[in-house]
Amino acid sequence: MVDPGDAEPVLHALRMQHATLRAILVTHHHHDHVGGVPALCAATGARVIAPAAEGLAFDHEPVQGGDTLALLGQTLQVLDVPGHTAGHVAYWAPATPLGALLFCGDTLFSGGCGRIFEGTPAQMLQSLDRLAALDPQTLVCCAHEYTLSNLAFALAVDPDNTDLQHYRTACEALRQSGQPTLPALLAQECRINPFLRSREPAIIEAVRRRHPEAQDDVAVFAALRQWKNEFK
Repeated sequence: MVDPGDAEPVLHALRMQHATLRAILVTHHHHDHVGGVPALCAATGARVIAPAAEGLAFDHEPVQGGDTLALLGQTLQVLDVPGHTAGHVAYWAPATPLGALLFCGDTLFSGGCGRIFEGTPAQMLQSLDRLAALDPQTLVCCAHEYTLSNLAFALAVDPDNTDLQHYRTACEALRQSGQPTLPALLAQECRINPFLRSREPAIIEAVRRRHPEAQDDVAVFAALRQWKNEFK
């Protein structure tokens, strides 16, 4: 289980599947990602693996970027991805039966990225660069279904992007049929997500129309994130 904000849905799923919870992975300290951890530990005795720099109140095995984990026969790499919070980590499993999987918490969303609460724009940009450099066939398991609202913003920034237009149509169809848009394919995100493309000429031009003072990569990214914060 990754980032259990609430214990009860997890316990219900375990009962329905006659499954045993072996481990809980935590990406960062926000309550909607850790609220269920104490109850799950009490009910299952699962080990908890969490970032060393997040100051969590419950017992856990601390990890940081560069660490590797062996879970359920799989090897996971821990990646430091500060920005949303100061000690945020992601977990990348490069060779599961489903292919490469990325559990990235609130750092990367389909069509968007997390708000910068504790880190800096420079840190968030570097974190997104780190994720974008992974295997393009990685399935991105982000923590929230924010895709359609993110794509509305992405199209405001990059309206002529045909990949983005087609992706929005496909995502709208999924949501209308009650299906999630996630996980997302990293290769697709690198084509449609403005926060992974903030160095592309089309994105720079759009940002500088609003913020002509944004001249370097970090300033453009910061202005893009601020635009998203204010977008209605």
